Amino acid sequence: MLIPEVGKLINEGHTVTMTVRGRSMRPFIEDGRDKVILAKADNLRVNDVVLAKTLEKSYVIHRLTEMDDATGECILRGDGNLDLEHCRKEDILAKVTDILRKKKEKHYSLEGTTWKTYSWLWTHLRPVRRYLLAIYRRLPWTQR
Repeated sequence: MLIPEVGKLINEGHTVTMTVRGRSMRPFIEDGRDKVILAKADNLRVNDVVLAKTLEKSYVIHRLTEMDDATGECILRGDGNLDLEHCRKEDILAKVTDILRKKKEKHYSLEGTTWKTYSWLWTHLRPVRRYLLAIYRRLPWTQR
């Protein structure tokens, strides 16, 4: 119920800050620890992190991996996921512009050099991500 209201606020020109729930964007966005700032999804590009309603009717914050402008079909993948999810371009409710990590101790703009470097490295490590994520999940400070 909350997510459609978030979409309405964003369409009215507001930004919305939300605490992240779920682990699909690990290791860069953590469940319950980090917050994202959402804004209107203008000028979408591959590798943007978006809030979207998938064809399976669930809401996710995932990375846009492919976008077909002709058909409006988009493919999403969480950084911590191996599976793909699909949505239509019109079902992308917002774009993540910033991440507030560890109770605002660290602030990352998704247009900044740090985040772009993380993103580039992570997307190019796709063949070995499964193993890196398995190691990450076993680190003591990532356990809950």
